[in-house]
Amino acid sequence: MALDISRPNDLRACWMPFTANRQFKKNPRLLQSAEGMYYTSVDGRRILDSSAGLWCCNAGHRSPRIVKAVQDMVHELDFAPSFQFGHPSMFELANRMMDILPDHMAHVMFTNSGSEAVDTALKIAIAYHRARGEGQRFRLIGRERGYHGVNFGGVSVGGIVNNRKVYGALLAGVDHMRHTHLPEKNAFSRGQPEHGAELADDLERIAMLHGPETIAAVIVEPLAGSTGVLIPPKGYLERLRSICDRHGILLIFDEVITGFGRLGSPFAAAHFDVKPDMITCAKGLTNGVIPMGAAVCTAAIHDAFMQGPEYLIELFHGYTYSGNPVASAAGLAALETYREDGIFENARKMAPVFEDSVHALADHPHVIDIRNEGMVAAIELEPCPGEPTRRASDVMRKAFERGLMLRTTGDIIALSPPLIATQAHLDELFGILSDILKDAD
Repeated sequence: MALDISRPNDLRACWMPFTANRQFKKNPRLLQSAEGMYYTSVDGRRILDSSAGLWCCNAGHRSPRIVKAVQDMVHELDFAPSFQFGHPSMFELANRMMDILPDHMAHVMFTNSGSEAVDTALKIAIAYHRARGEGQRFRLIGRERGYHGVNFGGVSVGGIVNNRKVYGALLAGVDHMRHTHLPEKNAFSRGQPEHGAELADDLERIAMLHGPETIAAVIVEPLAGSTGVLIPPKGYLERLRSICDRHGILLIFDEVITGFGRLGSPFAAAHFDVKPDMITCAKGLTNGVIPMGAAVCTAAIHDAFMQGPEYLIELFHGYTYSGNPVASAAGLAALETYREDGIFENARKMAPVFEDSVHALADHPHVIDIRNEGMVAAIELEPCPGEPTRRASDVMRKAFERGLMLRTTGDIIALSPPLIATQAHLDELFGILSDILKDAD
């Protein structure tokens, strides 16, 4: 008889990530199934997904092409090592990614998550300078309020205090630029805010402090997601690119959230028309179906390692599941789905509707800012006195009771619905959210 796990008899053994475990287990929000724009809870209620799972299900849930591709690959090839061996799907996936990546990108190293993609890119950056005879370039520069996953490298360059403060000294040789959030000047901006391009000059200050010849790479999210959706000011990313060029510093775009259509273009680098030296991605790569990430680089970075005898390993780095066959099959099917179903085109079409809908909440109680770009937005709420995060957390729980899944970070509601969203879906989403915000304590 099949094991019935729809209602686990005990929740205690599982330590949930980024969750208020004690509160959750007293009143759990358990999901049983999903399709399209909706989850179904274990008690049979339909829940509209306003966060694409966790920024990843861009083509919606249970996409038929992806489901079939995964099933077929499990039957054909469950696992293949990627150290000194390979399988066709991982190479084909890398090739298909090149079709939608910025033209100057040339090579892909697969990982299993965005966190691993970030650590991979950071290691490649340091090793690249060493391969070129500039081993003194060891410093890594992140940004306040940046999120780059939860591995030691990503946490070190990240700038979200609660993600860092209990883990000791982390990596040495790391510094942080100022964040770009200027609510006193840019509150309720539609799209890229007007003020803040000069904040990129903080990189120049850091370079003069440490010596630009010691800096290997700068990593930023072109649009910061997990910290509460911070949109880059006009001219900011271009200014960062210019400073990096001037000092020979690699620029890494962390596109784990923005990659694969979130802003209407395949990648934010194209959307903002700025060329990084490396891109990290994950989430939408497989539509969230199977864990997979990637670090993408230019030919110049890759070729710097392709020296010496051909029988020698060029870079001592990788993961057991790099380019896993089942994940590769999911990735290929996801890319086909994005193309054949016009997912990115729908995102571009719905972005103005999404923008108008979210800004219509500006006059609701406790709303102190709204930010948006493409199909991502933030609604920032005034914190309850002495109880930070409580107001947004209460809204999230009430929304679930009303049939809406929300993603919150601090006192910010972050919206990033699947890119298959229609007018009807957005009307439902913002109708529920509006009613809850009107009654928020």
